[in-house]
Amino acid sequence: MRKSIVLAALVASAAVVSAQPPAWPQFRGPGGAGVADDQKPPVRFGPNKNVKWKVKVPPGFSSPVVVADKLILTAFENGKLYTIAYTRADGSEAWRAEAPAAKIEPYHKTEGSPAASTPVTDGTRVISYFGSCGLFCYDLAGREQWRYEMPAAATVADFGTGTSPVLADGLVVLVRDERTAPKIVALDAATGSVKWEKKRESTSSFCTPVVCDAPGGKQVVAAGYKKMIGYDLRTGDEKWHVNGMPAAACTTPVVANGKLYFAGWSPGEDMKMPPFEKLLKDAGEEGKGYITREGSEKTFIKGFFDNQDSDHDGKLTKAEWDEAAKFMAAAKNSAFALRLGGTGDVTATHVEWKQTKGLPYVPSALLYRGQLLMVKDGGMVTAYDAATGRELYVQERAAVAGSYYASPVAANGHIYLFALGDGACTVLEAGAAEPTEVVRNPRLGERVAATPAIADDTLYVRTAGHLYAFSEQR
Repeated sequence: MRKSIVLAALVASAAVVSAQPPAWPQFRGPGGAGVADDQKPPVRFGPNKNVKWKVKVPPGFSSPVVVADKLILTAFENGKLYTIAYTRADGSEAWRAEAPAAKIEPYHKTEGSPAASTPVTDGTRVISYFGSCGLFCYDLAGREQWRYEMPAAATVADFGTGTSPVLADGLVVLVRDERTAPKIVALDAATGSVKWEKKRESTSSFCTPVVCDAPGGKQVVAAGYKKMIGYDLRTGDEKWHVNGMPAAACTTPVVANGKLYFAGWSPGEDMKMPPFEKLLKDAGEEGKGYITREGSEKTFIKGFFDNQDSDHDGKLTKAEWDEAAKFMAAAKNSAFALRLGGTGDVTATHVEWKQTKGLPYVPSALLYRGQLLMVKDGGMVTAYDAATGRELYVQERAAVAGSYYASPVAANGHIYLFALGDGACTVLEAGAAEPTEVVRNPRLGERVAATPAIADDTLYVRTAGHLYAFSEQR
């Protein structure tokens, strides 16, 4: 795919990144860590408490980023894809820019979104990614600077894109694991020209990469099907890999003090799929020999027929089911700490500790105050000592019951855990030897799939239909 430069001028290409780094520049904030320790957002808030402002926003799963006087996110409305900027002071819409797509990527209508990828900013420009059409760069006034067009992604099970781009050393890096042409690509952030591109074997992952300092130079690390790989940021050459990853990695690594931490789970290794014959019986369609959409509604795959019917002929066959089961059986789910600096296969040499309990599916783990903390569906919270991997507490029902998509975020000694179904938030004390609840906040009454942003001593939360700014109101 060829990029096309739009409104490209030498002045724009030579723009200097602002001296003041953006407060929350990418998915999970600075360094992708989910931490804003110098901020003091409220711990008590709700639909009618500590609301600085609340505005309607179009649908989308992307998280807001904070740059200059704006919050920026992506959205999907009336069949069109947008990057939208809101004013931090009052939530008013400042601008929106459409990313034209010839075709919207296939996506799960309730659990996925064509606007799931969080933008990234370096303080001068904002870059958005859409699995339907590629990367788009804007200045802070919303004027398009360049675009790198791509065909609609063919994600595993047609779930939809989940990965977000990252920026480092003037490069924007995107991991695009999909069924037809998986790759990792690095573009010049100023011009959109390709600096390097590498094919990937992984056809299934939804996670965002992380950039880290390692002996020998900066690296970009990407989890994927069967492997996590560390690439040289400058050249894209593979430096090392770790074997054993979830079949569909959704979570993002985090880096600190020369180590990389990862925790991820997906169905497969410890969630065996039933044989096709059992599913066929549950559907009541033994006579047909295949499962219809109507029949699937009687089984545990209710609502996910299209994801399993890979050829979209309206029939879920044994061959399709067995292929999916084989794919998922390759999953290896774990939480681990990896010492950076190795080369080649470092699975046996650089993994310092490994655990297998309490693993999250969608929310990434939080490294904060000496602990690696995870939340999983059911409101189950697990914490390991980051240095040793020692269990501190495992699968304690410390958060509101329900499913979880938003990753934990932390500030001022507090950890914020937002439930998916109704936006209820549990706030925990950070660094405690056992789960210590500070407060369980009232439900927001809408789904919260996006990870919150923190800046201005304010917690910015995107729900299914609104964007909230929560700050102490005196």
